[in-house]
Amino acid sequence: MERYADARLVELLVGPDSDGDRLDAFLGSSEGLPSRSACARLVEDGAVTINSTLATSKAERVVLGDRISVTLPMSTVDVTGPLRPNPEIPLDIRYEDDHLIVLSKQVGLVCHPSPGHVDDTLANALVAHCGYEHLGQLQGEERPGIVHRLDMDTSGLMLAAKDDECQKALQDLIRMRVLDRRYITLVHGYVAHDEGTITTGIARSTRDRLRMMVSDDPMAREAITTFRTLERFEAGRKDEGYSLLECHLFTGRTHQIRVHMRHIAHPCVGDQLYGRGHYQENLCLARQFLHSWHVAFDHPVTGEHLSIADHLPDDLREALAGLAERSMGRTAAGEEICPQLLS
Repeated sequence: MERYADARLVELLVGPDSDGDRLDAFLGSSEGLPSRSACARLVEDGAVTINSTLATSKAERVVLGDRISVTLPMSTVDVTGPLRPNPEIPLDIRYEDDHLIVLSKQVGLVCHPSPGHVDDTLANALVAHCGYEHLGQLQGEERPGIVHRLDMDTSGLMLAAKDDECQKALQDLIRMRVLDRRYITLVHGYVAHDEGTITTGIARSTRDRLRMMVSDDPMAREAITTFRTLERFEAGRKDEGYSLLECHLFTGRTHQIRVHMRHIAHPCVGDQLYGRGHYQENLCLARQFLHSWHVAFDHPVTGEHLSIADHLPDDLREALAGLAERSMGRTAAGEEICPQLLS
């Protein structure tokens, strides 16, 4: 219980109205305790006893006359929201005001809690930075401030909202396709066109629930990605060459760019789910070469036009540096964008 050194003890008695309730439901409905999901985490942390015996399951049933003790953190953030603040996760903030944050997410960071990731997510870091009560709640209590997601192994710029109104306004900009989001990806093979548009339906795979796929099913959601080729690299002895692309998202489907690149037979380098090739052919990358490098939008409160760019992280720079001698030259778009990525 060292985590809760600054804590108070809450003692409860199970009455007839709560006889047979789940432990987390009983705690979550008790005055002075946080939400049900936050109470479930207290159980997981060993902060709850029943009749002086450590509670081991949030699903345990309480019975009439049980005496419940809860060691409750004094932190107001822990009390008012279900997520633990995690100040140990660094936030690379590129813009911040009273309404929103633009940050660059590091590779390996999950956006919000999921199986295997409880308090080590971007959402936990945002709670530590802003306080739970100063983040938009429209995505649910476990996704405070989240406007849109990046996959765990995709790096780069993201938006977070500090109140419900701003969160809704930013999501409306995405739905209206006027929030400009651009990504950099390195793909396998020679992309012949200097620019193009990919329009498909995307749905969850019927064979693997972790994967998405291009689909013409009526229930599939429309996905639109445009791309510009920035630079091409000639084939080597053990590969078919590479192309560096800038992709512009007009929709925000799960794994959209990764699925679309696979669909046109140019999967993202390093993509463990949709890619191909051996470690060497993936330029020794342990994650997909995909980086959110640029966002532009009109601030929904102030009206100010924001345009923010981000350079490539070190692992992606190194992969490109290893291809430098094989460059076939940059396109006009590449001459404009590549110096910004590598600055």
